[in-house]
Amino acid sequence: METFTIHKGVVAILDRNDIDTDQIIPKQFLKKIERKGFGVNLFHDWRYLDTEGKQINPNFELNKKIYQGASILLTGENFGCGSSREHAPWSLQEYGFRAIIAPSFADIFYNNCFKIGLLSIPLPRVAVRSIINWVEANASNNKKTKLSINLEKQSISLENSESYNFEISSFHKENIMQGRDEIANTLTHEKEIREFEIKHSKNNPFLRIK
Repeated sequence: METFTIHKGVVAILDRNDIDTDQIIPKQFLKKIERKGFGVNLFHDWRYLDTEGKQINPNFELNKKIYQGASILLTGENFGCGSSREHAPWSLQEYGFRAIIAPSFADIFYNNCFKIGLLSIPLPRVAVRSIINWVEANASNNKKTKLSINLEKQSISLENSESYNFEISSFHKENIMQGRDEIANTLTHEKEIREFEIKHSKNNPFLRIK
């Protein structure tokens, strides 16, 4: 898992509430268990005009030239609601997003993001709206907007000198800063696990496989 300390990137706006996981990655693409190959299917039904994904929809927000290369997604309330599919954060990350900012997230989606190092930041509705207005003003002048996210300081800095602080659990924060997923977390206790296995095997010889 990639580490995250400070990230500065282009912001894309998807100003819609209640975007569910089937809109993020439709069910017909959930045919693989590995994390690769889902980025091209992100927001498929909005992003393309055809079922094969060959005709780009020019009216979809993320297809606009001003948002190309975006690594930060600014979106609406209750993002990631619906099913618990892990493919939703996988597709967002593979598309190129390192962080998502929204007033609120569905709980399962929120936790699935942290399992792969995709930083999800809840901000008050007023703050999100203020940033959206600023990004849209820049876009109207054909200017891309960049934000700087400092995870250690738990702050978001805008190029217009505005800044916002955000909350994150110490557990999630440490894991993302260290680039540590759940397996890596478990392996930090490898010595204790090995000692337990030896002791357990010694005390329960009848459980040994010969």
